[in-house]
This record gives sequence, C-alpha cells and structure tokens, in this order.
Amino acid sequence: MPDVLIYADTYRSPELRHEVPIGVSDPFLYAEVEGVRHVVIGSMDIPSLAGVGAVELHPFEEYGVDELLALSVGERRAELARRAVAALGVTSAVVPAAFPLWIADALRSSGVELVVDGEFFDDRRRVKSAAELAGIRQAQRAAEAGMDAARDLLRRAAPNGDGLGVDGEPLTVERVKAAISVAFTANRAGTDDLIVGVGAQAADPHDLGSGPIRPGVPIVIDIWPRDNESAMYTDMTRTFVVGDVPDDVRRWHALAEEALGRAVSELADGADPRAIFDGTCEIFEAAGEPTRRQKQPGETQVNGFFHDLGHGVGLEVHEAPHLGLSAKLPLRAGDVLAIEPGCYREGYGGVRLEDVVLVGPDGGERLTEYPYDLDP
Repeated sequence: MPDVLIYADTYRSPELRHEVPIGVSDPFLYAEVEGVRHVVIGSMDIPSLAGVGAVELHPFEEYGVDELLALSVGERRAELARRAVAALGVTSAVVPAAFPLWIADALRSSGVELVVDGEFFDDRRRVKSAAELAGIRQAQRAAEAGMDAARDLLRRAAPNGDGLGVDGEPLTVERVKAAISVAFTANRAGTDDLIVGVGAQAADPHDLGSGPIRPGVPIVIDIWPRDNESAMYTDMTRTFVVGDVPDDVRRWHALAEEALGRAVSELADGADPRAIFDGTCEIFEAAGEPTRRQKQPGETQVNGFFHDLGHGVGLEVHEAPHLGLSAKLPLRAGDVLAIEPGCYREGYGGVRLEDVVLVGPDGGERLTEYPYDLDP
C-alpha cells in the first residue's frame, strides 16, 4: 500500500472527507505512512478531531509554526507541510487530482515524489460505511420532502391563461425550486442547484429550467441534495404532467419505468455494468427509440436514450462506478448507484426517472421510496 497525502478542507474534498468525516473549513495535511494515519492541523481544531478514530494528531507547533510567523500565510502553510512530510518520513506518495500545485511544488523541491492517482481515491470511497449510508438515507428523505413540495404546487395548479397558477400567482420554475429548497433546509440538507425542466427544456438533461410552467407538457424534476452533517449526496428524478398527458410522453414514461425496474433487478456484487446498460438500450431500441450505443463517431445525439444509465453517489453526486458504454469495473456490494433511464425529443421534451440503490451481495436495495406517477 503506498503512502498517501491529501491537502484540503473537508467541505470541498471528498477524498479528505472520507478519511476525516467531520466538517473542517480550513485546509490541513492528511498523511498515511506505512498504514498509520496522521493529521497535521492548527491546535484549535484538534479537540474536534478527538473522536475521529485511529488518527495521530499533530499540532502546527510540533513543526515550528511560531518561528514562521514572518512568512505569508501561503508560505507558512507550504513550509509546515514540507516539515511535516519530512518528519513523518514520506519520500513518495499518491495524491488526489485536486492536490494543490503550490503544496506539490514545495514538497517536490524537497525531493518528495508525488503521483496523481484519482482512481486510487475513487476506489477507496466506493463501498460505503454505515455512517455514510445513514447520511445518504437522510439526504434521500430530504429529496423526497423536496419532491413532495414540488408535487403540492403542481397538484394545486389551475389553468391561468396559457400557463398555470397557484394561490392567485403564476406557477413558475423559480417558485417550484424555492419550495424544494425550503424543504431541503427543513430536512438538514442543501443543494448548489436543481433541475425543473419544463417542455422543451426537459429534452436537455442539463438544462436547469426557468420560466412559467404550462399544462400538458412534461416537467422533469431532478434533485441532488447533500446532507449537512455527513456531506453525503443522493440523486432523484421524477417526471410529471399537469393536465392531459400526451401519448408519447406516457409511452416514454412506461419505457423508463420498465428500464429502471430491469436495471435494479440486475444489480448485484460482481455484476457487469455494461451489460446492465445494454439491457436498458434493448428496451428503448425495441420500442424504436435510438440509444447511445447506436451513436456514430462524431455524431451528436439529441433524441431517444442518449446518456449513461447511472453512476455512483456518495461524497460526490457523480462518482465511481459508472454504468454506460465505457463501464469496465464490476459492481461491488456496498456501491450506491443512481439509476436514471430517460427518453427525449429535441425541441419537445422528455422523461427521466431516477432512483438510488444500494448494491448487496445478491441484489439491490432501493433507498428511494417514491411513486412514479406522471399525474402529480
């Protein structure tokens, strides 16, 4: 096992949060040396780290911080990292892709070999601990509360000219997003953003959505709240229509639900993610919808099922493993996956459904507990 170095804070670094599972806002040095875990940090933060587990704690004073006060903050941090790494006996180490270049320069100038290996850190985060699973479950409850808030507005909506209204005010994407965000906060979660794609916006899975909501068009709501305490994410999507449901939207929805059910039934320890992706493609292709595996080199696909089937979820909303054309790593018991089949038509709209599933030795356990109804 190689020695490991991480330099970051635990709010922005999933690699560090996995090793030090509490919030620390200032960057610090984490090291694994011959299997022993070390944290080099300011003395004020040491009491909060006392319960982290088998970690040796080193205050900056151990490395002469008081004699470095004439240096700038950046110079002082780099010198402390250099001294600590030397004292711990690290001569080479693997580091995550986001390891700061200025710290790397300071260490390399002292002869320390650093190797960037993102896959090494992705791999160690795949199998979730009991505490991480509890965080994902809490985030999922927040997601379901947010979806309830959105559905409440959609259920109470009534025609208002060309659009919809609730309580005498126009119903807009912005209003739905605000209601979802309030529900997240009430459930100790937050989000950087979320998707409420209406009509043609729903044909682009990355269009965050904006403007008025009209009846008779698909409304794709894709939310990924992060639990405040554990920093664990979930990911969830549902599609709704207020009023009459177009026949093609109903057909796409049935295909997506069938594909989701088949994929979940095939999740297990050792399963081939590419084969699961292919199974989803078979469902859409049999119905005459194009899929990503039919795409020609250089072609831009805008219709049918044109994205990956899913991805890991944890300290990042998108992490290993992935289920798609390039998937190679077999699934493991302990993986948590977001499975998200969808079908789209450019300029018109689309449908997507997404559940989070825990992979077990012999099957998958849905962590998402929410209906798939098109009618809100």
